[in-house]
Amino acid sequence: MQVRQSIHSDHAKQLDTAGLRREFLIEKIFEKDTYTLTYSHIDRIIVGGIMPVNRAVSVGDEVGKQLGVSYFLERRELGVINIGGPGLVVVDGKTYEIGNEEALYVGKGAKQVEFSSVDAHRPAKFYYNSAPAHSRFPDKKITLAEASPSTLGDAATGNRRTINKFIVPDVLETCQLTMGLTKLEPGSLWNTMPCHTHERRMEVYFYFDMDEDTAVFHMMGQPQETRHLLVHNEQAVISPSWSIHSGVGTKRYTFIWGMVGENQVFDDMDHVAINELR
Repeated sequence: MQVRQSIHSDHAKQLDTAGLRREFLIEKIFEKDTYTLTYSHIDRIIVGGIMPVNRAVSVGDEVGKQLGVSYFLERRELGVINIGGPGLVVVDGKTYEIGNEEALYVGKGAKQVEFSSVDAHRPAKFYYNSAPAHSRFPDKKITLAEASPSTLGDAATGNRRTINKFIVPDVLETCQLTMGLTKLEPGSLWNTMPCHTHERRMEVYFYFDMDEDTAVFHMMGQPQETRHLLVHNEQAVISPSWSIHSGVGTKRYTFIWGMVGENQVFDDMDHVAINELR
């Protein structure tokens, strides 16, 4: 388990490129037949990936011990979105078939969660976020058709995109975790521009569906102290509440966003005009 500490905005201003990448970029999400796990002190979110190929994978009891509990989800909820081939998730004996760009919410208290692929030649890639939870809500699979879609932006400004909200109050009830998948249309390169912050919650962006020779310049920092991270395929960025989270790619891409914090109001944002950015 990697642990990332909270970083004050004044501290972030002093970091060089290597320092920014060390604190905010998660470079490795998927590893064959195992899980990755990054624990951030920012709202206690956990970010990672599970790629079962030759065997089923579950998050072991040792993670629970590291979290000070008996098992991983004793006091946590979990959101999963599959970006790979068809997969299976077994939650305390109940099996869910999770296809490409389908999601699963697992409520607090699930003791055994096991992940496997239907076809080892096309392994599932389960990207997940987990947040502290104080109530249990029912487990639920969400298909792309069941997500709450919203199409925003314009081709003229290079940000035409569809936001598929999988784990949001309009679709199902959770304690605090929200997640969704945003697809940019061909020819559109910008996400979340004009940008915003949201003081009441943090966010993690996971970029994927990218060619090997492409990249996304992820913009971060306070609106008047902007910085950037160069992000490649299947990498994630931790975004504190004080930071903008916007990006532009060298080619279209897809990303998953996950939020944890005080509320679940999707449009509760502090917008920043482009002419105010520095």
